[in-house]
Order: sequence, then C-alpha cells, then structure tokens
Amino acid sequence: MEPDTASAIERRLTELEQEVVRLSTLADAAAHAADERAAAFDIESADAGADPDAASAGPGDPAAAGSDAPAATDDPLWFVNELGRRAPGAVMMAGAVDTAAGPVRWQYGLMADGLLSEDWSDLAHPLEALGHPARIELVRQVMRGAHTTAELLQLEHLASSGQLYHHLRQLVTAGWLVSPRRGYYEVPAARVVPLLVLTMIASS
Repeated sequence: MEPDTASAIERRLTELEQEVVRLSTLADAAAHAADERAAAFDIESADAGADPDAASAGPGDPAAAGSDAPAATDDPLWFVNELGRRAPGAVMMAGAVDTAAGPVRWQYGLMADGLLSEDWSDLAHPLEALGHPARIELVRQVMRGAHTTAELLQLEHLASSGQLYHHLRQLVTAGWLVSPRRGYYEVPAARVVPLLVLTMIASS
C-alpha cells in the first residue's frame, strides 16, 4: 500500500471515529438532560402541597424559589433555608450565569439518601476526564468562547494537533464537551453549572 493511501485511510478512520463519538455524545447528552429535567422538577414539586406555585414552576424558573423567597442580602443562607423548607434531605446545585454561548439557568437536585446508596465507582470516569491540566483548561477556554480547533491550538498546554484531538476526544466521551459540527466544540448547557460547581469545590 502506498504511504499516501495509508495516510488518507488513517485520516478517514480518525474522522469517522470522531463522528461516532460526536453522535454518541449527543445522544447521551440528550438522555442525561431529560433525566436532569425530571429530577429537578421532582425537587421543585416536593413541597407542592404547602406551596401551590411550586408544582407549576419549571426547572430554572424564577418562580420556583417562591415569591416570598428572601433576598441574599437578608439571609446569607437563603438558598439552604429555602431548600430545607421545600425538600428536606435534598442536595442541589443551581446557577443563573451568562456564558459566551448565552445565558444559562439550570438546577439539579437529588436526595442525599439515594446518592449515598449508589455505587460511586462509575463516577470516576467523568471526573478523570477533567483531571489533566490541558483538558480542564480546554473546557475553560471553550466556556469563554474559544470553540474551534484553530483557536484551541493556541493554548500553551498543547504541543500538537494530535494532543489536542486526544484531549478533546476524552472530554467529548465523558460528556463535558459536544461537537455539533466538525472542528467546533461547546459545553452542553446542562454541564455549565456542574463545571462551575466543580471548580468551586476544587478551589475551596
């Protein structure tokens, strides 16, 4: 086989592999987002009997906190106190942030008892994907607005395009990034707040 032919086949295989990963990630992200919306609504509705507005408020809706929710300046623990009133025993993360891709209003909650009863070993993979300086910096840069491979190749942590694609593949497989079209990457809306929460945990 001629070297040029072998090189072309190898490039084509790499492209096909990237496309399979992209499609798989999109499907996983859609299913994950649906699960998160359902779980968030369950937390919202936990106290529906005491608060009629809770059942009609959708995930991320300002009404979900209740019209009488205290301002942060009035009560430093307003989020915790409101969560304890609506869903005792729940653990929740939420955020309303503006990103380069647009505003994100997102929340997700689970009951602590359920979390403690699960096998945590399956959680290692998505966390491992972020456990490299180049990968976590890639995610940060994508959230800041660098979406193309040309932009991401400018990062100091990367020595070659091969390294870039290796790290991007890890992040896409773990669901931290999606690639809606070739050479373009973004953070799924459902992962923006969790990423910010993880950085808060790491820096605290």
